[in-house]
Amino acid sequence: MKRKIIEIDEEKCNGCGICIPNCPEGALRLIDGKVRLVGDLFCDGLGACIGECPRGAIRAVEREAEPYEERNVMVNIVKQGENTVRAHLKHLKDHGEGKLLEIATAFLKENGLPVPELGAPEELPCGCPGTLGKKLAVVSRETPEGGNSALRQWPIQLKLLNPTAEYFANANLLVSADCVAHACGSFHRELLAGKILIVFCPKLDSDPEGYVEKLAEIFRQHPIRSVTVARMEVPCCGGTVSIVEKALDKAGKKLEVFVKIIGIDGRMQP
Repeated sequence: MKRKIIEIDEEKCNGCGICIPNCPEGALRLIDGKVRLVGDLFCDGLGACIGECPRGAIRAVEREAEPYEERNVMVNIVKQGENTVRAHLKHLKDHGEGKLLEIATAFLKENGLPVPELGAPEELPCGCPGTLGKKLAVVSRETPEGGNSALRQWPIQLKLLNPTAEYFANANLLVSADCVAHACGSFHRELLAGKILIVFCPKLDSDPEGYVEKLAEIFRQHPIRSVTVARMEVPCCGGTVSIVEKALDKAGKKLEVFVKIIGIDGRMQP
């Protein structure tokens, strides 16, 4: 049959993998350094992955393709856990695919699986494409306000990071609690220089186990040279270290974790 389906331009694709998490249906895989459409059957043609490609390598075309089969897709989806099921159902809802949503919901009920509640369409933080991965070419840049920025990549928030991003390869990681950069005046010079930054709050963020899994995936996917954790002296910030250690253990990696503790007066403790 002829229908809309995703097409990937291999010349433009650099294998960054940013598009893959946005295809809960599992139609995209990273193979031989390129993102590939691994099955017509799993691609719904709605294009959730298109806007995530920084190189414009993905587009929707109309061509002869196997019919999309929601029930077969759900067999694959449920194996990936509740969060993936929710992401898939929300994807269908946000694109107005009511019939497919009914089939997916019926599949869950028939198999005695919970049907997740779906909220309003999720907006990107501050309304901007915050998940667009960038490797910053200049390691240290003079800012208009004075001082040097040592930031080497974007985004930095753990929730927005793509575990397959190329800048993680052979990286020295700085895993920092949110408040550290605000308290420590020498953050860029003494802590961030030469490192790839990962930021989160161990107290206020609602999904610490999700953070453990995402960090573990980064450790699994890439050779990491070193891990430095920067945390505040307050007790609740100790979870920053714990999350990193759990992630290393889950990934089966043995790396020494260097811990830097910052006082609320901004001083780095010895």
